[in-house]
Amino acid sequence: MKRTEIAELGEFGLIEHLTKNIKLVNSSSEKGVGDDAAVMSYPDKKVLMTTDLLLEGIHFDLMYVPMKHLGYKSAVVNFSDIYAMNGQPKQITVSLGISKRFSVEDLDEFYEGLSLACQHYGVDIVGGDTSSSLTGLTISITCIGEAEDDRIAYRNGAKNTDLICVTGDLGAAYMGLQLLEREKAVFKGEADFAPDFSGKEYLLERQLKPEARKDIIELFESNGIVPTSMIDISDGLSSEAMHICKQSGVGCRIFEERIPIDYQTAVMAEQFNMNVTTVALNGGEDYELLFTIPLYMHEKISELKDKGIHVIGHVTDISLGMCLQTRDNTEIELKAQGWNTLNSKK
Repeated sequence: MKRTEIAELGEFGLIEHLTKNIKLVNSSSEKGVGDDAAVMSYPDKKVLMTTDLLLEGIHFDLMYVPMKHLGYKSAVVNFSDIYAMNGQPKQITVSLGISKRFSVEDLDEFYEGLSLACQHYGVDIVGGDTSSSLTGLTISITCIGEAEDDRIAYRNGAKNTDLICVTGDLGAAYMGLQLLEREKAVFKGEADFAPDFSGKEYLLERQLKPEARKDIIELFESNGIVPTSMIDISDGLSSEAMHICKQSGVGCRIFEERIPIDYQTAVMAEQFNMNVTTVALNGGEDYELLFTIPLYMHEKISELKDKGIHVIGHVTDISLGMCLQTRDNTEIELKAQGWNTLNSKK
């Protein structure tokens, strides 16, 4: 495969190369790449903005993460933050810190995944920056979205007796990461190595190519649902539930038996001798939505179970604390044990 050194193109040549095929699809994107700043127009809606920083060796390992998948995931994790506000992502800017070991072709693969995500979710790439890096690959993406003022869901709106709901299933992304790390460890000691991923494809997909829940936001709109609070599950169910409770000034009860867990996740947890509930509570990177709705909407939300929405508990008075009720009716205090990069020794 041909390898083109980035120095052959230079910074501006590289930007032109990576963005030459970008076409704008949103009416709010008036001007994208090519000027000193992008121009966007939001005359009747609130603007939402979020930024994520991904660092090689901390947030991803290029030994088992393909560049195309990394580009896709880098975009999706930002889209998920906008959906968590009950909004729609519309534009992103992409900034990269690149070391000399990367070629133009490597970045082509990254942008191929990035562009694929943007096409799938209807988002425009409108700008960014590139710079050299001495510590590997650094990715910084800012996402801009929009929402109707009366439909924005914050973290501080949960009320006593609200239902606590979650989308999809939990823990699969974390078990996918454990699987990849295990195979990486084996690979280091074998010359002729073939990783064993058969029957575990779902776990790998959840880790390497997560999807943001655009479908749920569309479902809310079509069914007249506005969550009283909402957050995306990037750091684990326990941590995210605590964020909502602390910012809303409430407590909660989450029922262990109601936490949705995929079969592959349960099997993999057993193989690793892990408690699958602990995995679901603290694993992270699921990018599902955790939200609360008023109790009177129970029947409506129950009708959406086949769409992947599960009622897992309810909001309580703050005096009752934040607890998990186990299958044997024991109450365990929730703790934020999700992965903290600032404490990580990875």
